[in-house]
Amino acid sequence: MTENKQTTLIQTVNQRLVPNWVRHYARGNLAADIIAGLVVGVLVIPQSLGYAVLAGLPPVYGLYASIVPVIVYAWVGSSNVQAVGAVAITAIMTASSLHTFAEAGSAQYIMMASLLAIMMGTMLWVAGLLKLGWIMQFISRGVSAGFVSGAAVLIFVSQLKYLTGVKVSGNTLWQYLDSFIQHLSMINIPTLVIGLTALALFLLNRYGARWLWATWLPTAKAKWASRLFPLLLVLVAIAGSVFGHWASLGVETIGQVPNGLPSFKVPLPTPLPPLPEVMQLLPTAALMALIAFVSSSSVASTYARVRGERFIPNEELKGLGLANIVGGFFQSFPVAGGFSRTAINVDSGAKTPLASVITLLVMVAALLVLGNAIAPLPYALLGAMIMASIISLIDVGTFKLAWRTDCIDALSFAAAFFGVLAFGLNTGLVIGIITSFAGLIWQSSQPHIAVVGQLAGTSHFRNINRHDVITYHNLVLIRIDESLFFGNSQSVYERIQTALAQYPDASELVLIMAAVNHIDLSAQEMLVNLNEALMSQDKRLHFTFIKGPVMDVIEQTPVIEKLSGQVFLSTMDAVKVLTSDKPTF
Repeated sequence: MTENKQTTLIQTVNQRLVPNWVRHYARGNLAADIIAGLVVGVLVIPQSLGYAVLAGLPPVYGLYASIVPVIVYAWVGSSNVQAVGAVAITAIMTASSLHTFAEAGSAQYIMMASLLAIMMGTMLWVAGLLKLGWIMQFISRGVSAGFVSGAAVLIFVSQLKYLTGVKVSGNTLWQYLDSFIQHLSMINIPTLVIGLTALALFLLNRYGARWLWATWLPTAKAKWASRLFPLLLVLVAIAGSVFGHWASLGVETIGQVPNGLPSFKVPLPTPLPPLPEVMQLLPTAALMALIAFVSSSSVASTYARVRGERFIPNEELKGLGLANIVGGFFQSFPVAGGFSRTAINVDSGAKTPLASVITLLVMVAALLVLGNAIAPLPYALLGAMIMASIISLIDVGTFKLAWRTDCIDALSFAAAFFGVLAFGLNTGLVIGIITSFAGLIWQSSQPHIAVVGQLAGTSHFRNINRHDVITYHNLVLIRIDESLFFGNSQSVYERIQTALAQYPDASELVLIMAAVNHIDLSAQEMLVNLNEALMSQDKRLHFTFIKGPVMDVIEQTPVIEKLSGQVFLSTMDAVKVLTSDKPTF
């Protein structure tokens, strides 16, 4: 092999194995990345512990999920600043899908969670190879916001078991509430006091930070005080638990945390569930993959746009997929890009994925050093932290906006939201998607059609119901604002006939096709029938503004070959030819 070929091979291998941000790292970004990584690492330790609990796993698995998946995504992910790790949605979906297989926190349950991560990751990675990044376009804003809002309510209610000491279980809102009411007598008063106090403080810090901090601290310091407050509460709760002997009062604590890093394990539960039962996880894994991709892509693409960077959806699929696949072999559960931790990462000054590498080093340090230190942490505090943070995911603003501007999106939001509450996460999402597609089909079946006239002194034509325009006794101009297909062709035919009935003296009908991008066989048949119906009344059909690709489809069909009128380049040309010496009104 020649020297030039060896050099080329080495360069190719480097480009494929070493990410661009490593090969072209700017030293000027180092300080900002280190600071951001340290800040995020410190702040998300309690959050990671809480999300592991939410997933039905021992708290330490939240730290495991913030190590291997993070380094994999930093190496192959599409975003420079997205912070990957345990998030609320994947955590609650993990708990929802696995509770029927094994007891939460058991060895079999832990293995099933890692297996679920591998299944989800494989689907994401394969989707990336097949270049299916476009699929996120089919989840409307209403559906995704409704699903996340419904899931947030379920997450909030599910944390009552940690806030009160009552064993609450279920998949739907009614199951959670029914379980809670049936076990009210099991409320542990010290746990309830700790949980409610922590919840009040978390909410005050989140929604009253301006009053709590800004009144006596400069803006910059108040911002950091608000961010570090959750960590301070964690430290106070640990101290209170140790010196107040809360465990003796029935307050459940994290307990012994294993020291050491996550080890390589093939996630084969023992005993291994029957294959049909394992296969039942596939729909859940598919839904989790979809939601993880949509939410992660939304965050990553937003920051890429703000930072003037390129975002490639298919690369995001591969990055998330590999992060979950590899993480699943290192005791991780399903992960995704986090809204809050990414925002903190960016606000802290992160420039490249090195910030995420620093974050995982903080997690490693926590596992090696802090295991015994966090053992006295009460579950009530973690539950309160999740409840306070999850409220912000209930997206009332999107529903209000949709209600004012787009009723179909508002209906999709409501269907997904109440579907999740009534039937669980998986079914609720399916209900929302079906409602969204049904609304899209209905909308397409009712295209906007307008009778137009000419604005005086111009060559512009506008809706006669919106503008003062010139119209003609012998001519009706109708603008079709939608492509024509089997779902709306009959509706279009009937609405054209209704419009013509209002102008019985008109002998010429001109259809303005500027907005028509496709005409399928059903629509072609409709236009042929319309032409024949007009000819039987001694009237003619004309077209204007037919686009080239559309004309390519219909020029060799009866639509054009048997057309009683003409095809004009513009509406003005049609008016000039068809209204010469004709009176206007």
